[in-house]
Amino acid sequence: MTIRARLTLLFSLLVGSILLLFSVSIYLLYNQYRELDFYDRLHEKATTTVRVREDAGDVARNDLPVMVGERVMIYDSLNQVVFSAGKGYNPPLTSRQFRHIREGHEIRLTHGEIETIGIRYKTLVVVATAYDQYGFNKLRRLREILIFGWLASFVMVGVAGWLFASDAIRPVSEIIDQVNDISATNIHERLHVSRKRDELAELARTFNDMLNRLEEAFVTQRSFVSHASHELRTPLAIMRGNIDVALMQARDVPYYQQTLADVLDEVQTMIDLANGLLDLARASSESTAISFRPTRLDELLWQARSKLLTKNPSYIVDIDFENLPDQDDELTIQGEEALLRTAFQNLMENGCKYSANGSVAVRITFAPNQIQIAFTDKGYGISANALPHLFEPFYRSPSTTSVAPGHGIGLALTHRIVLLHNGTITVESVEGEGTTVTVQFPMPVVGTA
Repeated sequence: MTIRARLTLLFSLLVGSILLLFSVSIYLLYNQYRELDFYDRLHEKATTTVRVREDAGDVARNDLPVMVGERVMIYDSLNQVVFSAGKGYNPPLTSRQFRHIREGHEIRLTHGEIETIGIRYKTLVVVATAYDQYGFNKLRRLREILIFGWLASFVMVGVAGWLFASDAIRPVSEIIDQVNDISATNIHERLHVSRKRDELAELARTFNDMLNRLEEAFVTQRSFVSHASHELRTPLAIMRGNIDVALMQARDVPYYQQTLADVLDEVQTMIDLANGLLDLARASSESTAISFRPTRLDELLWQARSKLLTKNPSYIVDIDFENLPDQDDELTIQGEEALLRTAFQNLMENGCKYSANGSVAVRITFAPNQIQIAFTDKGYGISANALPHLFEPFYRSPSTTSVAPGHGIGLALTHRIVLLHNGTITVESVEGEGTTVTVQFPMPVVGTA
């Protein structure tokens, strides 16, 4: 069943039930009013008849108005009939009912549609019986009006419900049509709804946010594949060229040794690139797929420094602590050691690589609820136009391309590692003066003993 049909059915049943309850209530209330009104008329008929008889005997009784199926009977103290008028139904009364009436109570009896009332008048018992033809005719007419009115109203409610449901789900149909038109070739398209402030508009905005993320991931993936292919193809082309030249004719041993050394350099370049791509893919995964454990940031910095200096002994890395915390636990965060070590090593290596003297200063400071690690170099600096693109994979600033080789993966990898640990990373740079990269992590909550 479609949503439109379901909404129409539910709306019709709801409103139809309310109308039915309303109609039944009107019918029952009117029937109750008719019954009370007719018993009042019977009571008046009984008292009028007995008073007229008492005053004028049997002479004037035929002057009283007559009801349909009327019968009025008067009983003496021995429950014997002393007066009877009319040819209507004669209700048989029991001695218990006579006693109940003589005690001052009024009784009301119903036999089919014939209604009877019994009252006490001095020492007499007066019983009046009649058929409320006028009242029952109006009641039947009211019943017919309510039944046909309810059926007509139910049909109208069904039509109104269908129109209401159609109007309610029109934005859904618009969204479905627009979603069906979006594909990989026009992923930049977004959903538009005519109503801007209802839940469907919120759904469209949520879907547009998802499309933004998908488009960003799609573009990033396409750019990633393109750049990765180019970066891998370059060393492969160099390796093949060296091997082809070496095989063109016989060479001496030193030439072959130099060729193998060149090929080994390119192989190492490919290994570094492959490792960087693997680390980048790992850092781009969900945090639930990575095992976090308590990690001391100062130890990771020293480990990263040691690995970097082993790889490049000429580099200079100075690590300084400012406002050292009283408790060592304040230097511990929940993190993945290998990824954080890689991020710190990349920042240290970039600082040394793009610094004229091959040095970088690392300073750890403690702000309110934050741990800040600043990597400062006195290098060539980065232009303002290049700063917004530093964390894009395979991007390299034009001012640094000629300074040192690289693939443009390090900062992108570092950025994703920091975000994975709920941290932030900012870059401040002045061309010709140097660059400062600041990484901030939330301060860990220290438990109390």
